[in-house]
Amino acid sequence: MALINCPSCSKRISSKAVVCQHCQCVLADMSEEQRLSMQKISKIEQSQKLMNQSMIAMLLFCGGFGFMFWGEPEPTSWQYSLATGSAVIGFAWYILNRARIIWLKRK
Repeated sequence: MALINCPSCSKRISSKAVVCQHCQCVLADMSEEQRLSMQKISKIEQSQKLMNQSMIAMLLFCGGFGFMFWGEPEPTSWQYSLATGSAVIGFAWYILNRARIIWLKRK
């Protein structure tokens, strides 16, 4: 008995398990080809979610950056703090998501 990754949820399960205990995916009737296909689909869906999050993070960064320079708020105002915070959070979130995408592709 070995531990394998579930083709649906990618969590560790027994190779002899009939049903995944985490996502209730039925593994008994699946051929190896179907398992590989499900793993590819799961990886693509996860990559798409990360790409969507990267786009949202980039919009947050651009919105904060744009408001900071085109809106010209006073440096001591709450608008300036909000724009700066938005730009910093958006940039950090974007970099983190790009690193997660690279890590997912190497896995």
